[in-house]
Amino acid sequence: MSFKPAARPLAQSNTDRPTPPMDLLRASVNDADVMAKLINIAGEGLPVYLWQDMIEGDETVWDVGRRRARRDEGGFSYRNTTLAFGEHQVMGALIDYAQPDTFDPIDPTEIPAMFVPLLELESLAPGSWYINVLAVFPPFRNRGVGSELIRAAERNAINAGKQAISIIASDGNPGAIRLYERHGYTQCAKRAMIKEGWENPGKNWILLIKQF
Repeated sequence: MSFKPAARPLAQSNTDRPTPPMDLLRASVNDADVMAKLINIAGEGLPVYLWQDMIEGDETVWDVGRRRARRDEGGFSYRNTTLAFGEHQVMGALIDYAQPDTFDPIDPTEIPAMFVPLLELESLAPGSWYINVLAVFPPFRNRGVGSELIRAAERNAINAGKQAISIIASDGNPGAIRLYERHGYTQCAKRAMIKEGWENPGKNWILLIKQF
């Protein structure tokens, strides 16, 4: 099982500065370092918190992130990743893929408590296209990069024959929720966060869905 932090789109509008020219490129194993950085931005530090318990030998938490990004399987994999590239650097990233048509029952005794609300929300959107991660580096925020990545995810969903696209976001990031709502996403359900040792201003995870 791959535990997935909520996505956090950080480019909230394109009104401040013009959208930079960009290419949307599929990631490779060579992009593991930038992927690890962007997923930690998207997860507001939750990935690094989780990676601490996955360290092997003399690894750092970032070694763990890079190792997981290089996997051929799992949600957080280069195979599911699109990079926004412009101005000679990576500006942001999208990780998206299809959710299963059915979900196995959730057994809270076998899953760390903090993941139960996330998995419960995911199970409410079976068969949807799922935005796992959407993040933009600080210099490129408020320039439309996030919106371009959202549109890329929606094209992927339509090309895959999906009728809905879903994402889970924290209510501690209202700008992200507003961005998705502007793109036609609707808040459908919420679950209280279980944070354990992870610090975050949010109180609830929010499931947003857009129908095609």
